Amino acid sequence: MTTELGFTHQFIRGSSDRTLFLLHGTGGDENQLVPLGRELDPAATLLSPLGKTLENGNARFFRRLAEGVFDLDDLRARTDELAEFVKAAAVRYEFALDKLVAVGYSNGANIAASLIFRHPGLLRSAILFRAMVPFEPEELPDLAGTRIWLAAGKEDPLIPPDNVMRLAELLSDAGAEVTARMFEASHGLTNVELVMAKRWLEELRAAAG
Repeated sequence: MTTELGFTHQFIRGSSDRTLFLLHGTGGDENQLVPLGRELDPAATLLSPLGKTLENGNARFFRRLAEGVFDLDDLRARTDELAEFVKAAAVRYEFALDKLVAVGYSNGANIAASLIFRHPGLLRSAILFRAMVPFEPEELPDLAGTRIWLAAGKEDPLIPPDNVMRLAELLSDAGAEVTARMFEASHGLTNVELVMAKRWLEELRAAAG
């Protein structure tokens, strides 16, 4: 663990040229998704920051006003701050941004989606578990060449399925290649979707040659 580059974070060097950018959910920390990252790609380098916002003592990446209602000013500022962290980390740790894959869960998936919309091209690939629309862009960015895998739970009490489908629609309309999957699940993750996410990552590597 280190506090360099403006964020407390974990950086774990892997044996391949891929880096997984791990973004935890509410109440998580820089360690929460490390086991998930190792399961998805045992050879990947892992970069996992700690969200700076606290909600009742629980770490998050941006503030919300109520369940499902985001503080959009804070979201914009935190998104831009995280974008600078990613770029600085790529220089500091010497990893390729075009080999970076975001893996976000819940609040972490939401700020990953915000990064994709506000900083197109920074995240070229992403796995978003339990994401929702972070904000409705006034003008859609050009996301051609961006590949995204979305996983939602049919019984998720926090995220309505139509919100997930709206996110998939926005990303697709912006030119991203989106794979959206609905699972027989609540807000927690299931083994089935982890297996499918890992397979998608393997296909991603194969497609890149």
